[in-house]
Amino acid sequence: MNKFFPNVGQYWPDFGQATIDTLLMTILTMVISGMFGIIIGLILLSTNENGLTPNRIVYIILDKIVDIGRAIPFIILLVAIIPFTRLLVGTSIGTAAVTVPIVVGTIPFFARMVQNSLMEVDPGVVEAAKAMGTSNLGIIFRVYLKEGLIPILRDLNFTTISVVGLTAMAGIVGGGGLGNMAVQYGYQRGANDVTFVSLIFVLIIVFISQMIGNAVIKLVLHGRKV
Repeated sequence: MNKFFPNVGQYWPDFGQATIDTLLMTILTMVISGMFGIIIGLILLSTNENGLTPNRIVYIILDKIVDIGRAIPFIILLVAIIPFTRLLVGTSIGTAAVTVPIVVGTIPFFARMVQNSLMEVDPGVVEAAKAMGTSNLGIIFRVYLKEGLIPILRDLNFTTISVVGLTAMAGIVGGGGLGNMAVQYGYQRGANDVTFVSLIFVLIIVFISQMIGNAVIKLVLHGRKV
């Protein structure tokens, strides 16, 4: 171990905190982005020309905001919203600070995925609900969100994996977590073993996240069959 990982031992306690920071950033991002992403996705779905409440102006404005948000490279976004980050959390470095641009970058990404997933809901089911006198709000909850639950769960699973990657990228600017371990303690100090072990920890988090997501999807599918 000392031959292949000579520097890991002295930083081992830091790996625990870095892992916790990465998990906190991921969970917090998914909670906030999941909530706002679903809301924005539903608004985009409802206000398009074939939606429940068509509104061309609202749709165009929100659609362009989502497109722009998805087009901005994350590393540029990190720097571009530093003033907003400082205003919100009082600093531009650290776990809390980096969570802000991760959330900002994830919301439009997830919102578009939600919109696309809900657009796959059978229009016939929607029309049937309308014919039965179901309100627009009822259609959203009883039709779109119910029928689109599995695709949305898949979107959440995929987005979670992407967010773990963003937390690692945030280490470039001292964002904390395993990415920071890989850059600050590994790359900058020439400790390649620290970088490698950080990578292994990130991959473990990704694999576990994917396993949990797949398990939840199977559980929901099983519940529907029952």
